[in-house]
Amino acid sequence: MEKFFDYFDERYRESILSKPPAEDGPVITLSRLTGCDAREVAAVLVEQLNKKAGTTKWKWVDKDIIYSIAKELNTDTQRVENFYKGIELSKLSEMIMAFSGGFVSDLRVKKAIRDVILSMCKEGYIVLVGRGGVSIASKITDALHIRLIAPFYWRVEHVMKKKQIDMAAAEEYVVETDEKRFNLIHSFLEKKPLNIDYLFDATINRYAFSISETAELILTMYEKKINRQISERNKLKSFY
Repeated sequence: MEKFFDYFDERYRESILSKPPAEDGPVITLSRLTGCDAREVAAVLVEQLNKKAGTTKWKWVDKDIIYSIAKELNTDTQRVENFYKGIELSKLSEMIMAFSGGFVSDLRVKKAIRDVILSMCKEGYIVLVGRGGVSIASKITDALHIRLIAPFYWRVEHVMKKKQIDMAAAEEYVVETDEKRFNLIHSFLEKKPLNIDYLFDATINRYAFSISETAELILTMYEKKINRQISERNKLKSFY
């Protein structure tokens, strides 16, 4: 946990952000449709990664960053949460916050999120769940980007059980949350394509695989991709 808070020290973060790209990573990003148990997959995946490597380096991160980003910006957590939910400040809210001395623009929130997440990804050994991570870490070479999907009503049933709500409420929640997550990924991209499938190395249907099996598949793909890239870099070094 101490290591996590290092990312909110600006001097430390700047040192990480200035690292050469060749030293970035490794990182795994998990993007998901609503109701695909991404947090549970991340927890099992980190356990498998650490066990395989005989280390404790790997960590997974999700909503924890909201609280620390809010503290850094000297604002409340709801302000950061609203950015993630796609709730923009109205002009009236901006004026009220400006006069009260508590104004924090969307641009400042977005920059803080990007800088913190990018520094985590560049330093590596992070499994990042959501948070627009696939966009922010898109230029990191030693990265694996996974998207978790599942049939709509399979996900609705999951949400009904987890949140203890009826089907109509669960359907509405799934549709709205899917849209917000898509928009969040878009917000961190330089260009705004209609289709974001190209961002991902692989898509896994959670309907077909259990949490443990999904984590195992991701681990296998990670090893294949990263090991290949390391091998190719070593060949280039020996060539020159």
